[in-house]
Amino acid sequence: MSAGKAFLILHGKQAMNEDVRAAVEQQRAGGRELTVRLTWEAGDAQRLVGEALEAGYEQLIAGGGDGTLRDVAEAMAQAQTTASLVLLPLGTANDFARAAGVPLEPGPALGLLDVPARQIDLGEVGGQYFLNMATGGFGSQVTANTSEDLKKVIGGAAYLFTGLSRFSELQAAYAELQGPDFQWQGQLLALGIGNGRQAGGGHELCPQALADDGLLDVSILPAPQEVVGTVKNLMAGGWGLDNLFVRARLPWVEIKAAQGLALNLDGEPLTGECLRFSAHKGALRVHLPQNSPLLSS
Repeated sequence: MSAGKAFLILHGKQAMNEDVRAAVEQQRAGGRELTVRLTWEAGDAQRLVGEALEAGYEQLIAGGGDGTLRDVAEAMAQAQTTASLVLLPLGTANDFARAAGVPLEPGPALGLLDVPARQIDLGEVGGQYFLNMATGGFGSQVTANTSEDLKKVIGGAAYLFTGLSRFSELQAAYAELQGPDFQWQGQLLALGIGNGRQAGGGHELCPQALADDGLLDVSILPAPQEVVGTVKNLMAGGWGLDNLFVRARLPWVEIKAAQGLALNLDGEPLTGECLRFSAHKGALRVHLPQNSPLLSS
C-alpha cells in the first residue's frame, strides 16, 4: 500500500458502521492519512467536496448509498477537478457499484485507492449530473415507494417485493424521445437512460452500457395493451424482459413530452416538461477494478 492522503465523505447513518471503522483503521495503519467527515443534511456532500479540494486532497471517497455517490460525483464534476473518486458502497441497492464490480465490503472497496484512476463519463440533465441512471415508469415508482424499513429488513429484495405487490398499479405512460438518428413515441412501462447498467436494486435496464464510451444507453419497454399481462408474468419470474425493449446508444436524448411518466435520477425524483440528457465524456476520474465490466478496455 502506498502512503498518501484521502478524504472520506461518509453518510451520517454509517457513523457507527464497525466494518467501515475497521477499513479506515487498516488504511491508516498502512501509512495513509485518511480524513473522515460525516453528512447530516442536504448539501453537506457538496460542501465537503469543496472543503476537501480546497485543502488539497487528490483522492476523495464517497461512502453511502447511490444518492451519496451521485452527490459527491456531481460536486466533483462541477468543480472540474483532477482529483479522483473511490466508491464505498453502503446503501441497499448499490446499483452502479455492483455493475462496475466495486467490492461491497469496506476493506476491499478502500483498497481501490491503490488502483489507478480511470476517466469515466457522467450523464447530465438540467444541470444535474448523474453517475448511474435516470429511470421512468413503473420501475421508478417502485423505487420511490419502497420503504426504508423494508429495505433494512430484506435489503435489495425489497424493490422486487414492492414491485410484485403493486401489480394493480401497473399503468403505461406516454412519452416522446428524440436523439441523433433516433425517434420514438408511444406508451411505455419503463424507461432507462443509463451511464451504468442497473437500477431499482439490480434490474438491468441497460445491460450493455459502458461508463467510458461518451454515450448514454437508452432502453424503452413499450406498453401495447396486449403485453401488459405478459410483463406482469415476466416480472414475477424475475424481470426477464430483455427481448421486449427498444434500445439505442446516443450522445444525447430529449424527452419532449411525457404524460403520467414518473422519473428519478439515481433514486431522486426528477421533474420537467422537456428534458435533455447528455453524456459528458471523461468528466470524472474514478478508481474502478481493472477488469470492471463498465470499462471499454
